Amino acid sequence: MAYFTRETFRFLNDLAEHNDRAWFDENRDRYEAHVKEPAQRFILAMGAGLDRVSPHLRADPRPVGGSLFRIYRDIRFSKDKRPFKTHTGIQFRHHRGRDAHAPGVYLHIDPRSCFLGLGVWRPPGPALKKIRTALVEDPEAWRDATGSPEFAETFELGGESLSRGPRGFDMSHPLAVDLKRKDFVATRPVPQSFVTGADVVEDTLALAERGVPFMTFLCRALEVPF
Repeated sequence: MAYFTRETFRFLNDLAEHNDRAWFDENRDRYEAHVKEPAQRFILAMGAGLDRVSPHLRADPRPVGGSLFRIYRDIRFSKDKRPFKTHTGIQFRHHRGRDAHAPGVYLHIDPRSCFLGLGVWRPPGPALKKIRTALVEDPEAWRDATGSPEFAETFELGGESLSRGPRGFDMSHPLAVDLKRKDFVATRPVPQSFVTGADVVEDTLALAERGVPFMTFLCRALEVPF
């Protein structure tokens, strides 16, 4: 079953050209029909299969506080005052987490680039220290999680890194590059046809399964089950 269509991407393209509240209000029905409602149906469908990845991931279709990120940008501390995001983000986060910083599986739908992501984006200080400590204490487990052909041929580690080593960690360690990471995320670019395809649920689950050792390492470091 297909959930998203070309109209999903057409709306997001138009929103990028007319990023203001008056235009959005006039086109709110398009957003509801081609972005929000398909996303909620997709989330519900994913919920039936997430146990294949982990019983601790949640598919939450609620319009606020659930798996679908808000279309509204937080502009309080930004010089960019455009009110709307021009992409759609869906995160199936760990049930212990409350926000985007929790371990999870993420689908990014954007006319410019779509991707599937796994891991922990911008973890707060204590969580980041736990992950870095796990790297130091068990580097072989990290290499196994990220170096297997199944993972390495599917995902690429990304996110931002420090220019210098984090305080309290020895930068002569063999995993010094990884210790500098501020994000522990792995991504896989996918075409628009992946998102609009009838098999998007199965295809998303199949890719996420390839990252289970990576997610297991991170959750073990954070002392949560996976």
